[in-house]
Amino acid sequence: MKTRGFEKISLEQFKKDLSFLDNVEDAYNNIVLPKRATLYSVGYDICTPFDFSLEPNEIKLIPTGLKVYFQNDEMFALYIRSSMGFKYNIRMCNQVGIFECDYYNNETNEGHIFVKLQNEGNQKVNFKAGDRIVQGIFSKYLITDDDNATGIRKGGIGSTDRKSDNNE
Repeated sequence: MKTRGFEKISLEQFKKDLSFLDNVEDAYNNIVLPKRATLYSVGYDICTPFDFSLEPNEIKLIPTGLKVYFQNDEMFALYIRSSMGFKYNIRMCNQVGIFECDYYNNETNEGHIFVKLQNEGNQKVNFKAGDRIVQGIFSKYLITDDDNATGIRKGGIGSTDRKSDNNE
């Protein structure tokens, strides 16, 4: 039984999500499954599968080609790598990305992890395929005694914002 890990999304989904890119299959082949850099690293480094640059004040959405699976009582949080902020003044637009276990293989985008980055510095920053841009951390979470959530995820990013019979 698998407990937690990373997988590549399908090539078909990758092509759909990276329609702006000329060499999509090359980028797909560049996808690196995340890993920790050292024995005591907390985060799993996530790399860009293609080259891109960020001009000052520019914002870009970066499809990673990855999805993540984990247990029902866990979450996966995505953070900018410290060096991105310290050296280049790059930040994630949502500051922290939170993933629930039901995002994995959702019907909208297979659970594809996207990263939205902004260059808040005053110089252009170039990234090459394989550069580590963000890091992901697995952790347990707790719920309250009177928790009664019954909603079911119907899609990808932002899908739990939609009102339904199960979610209010």
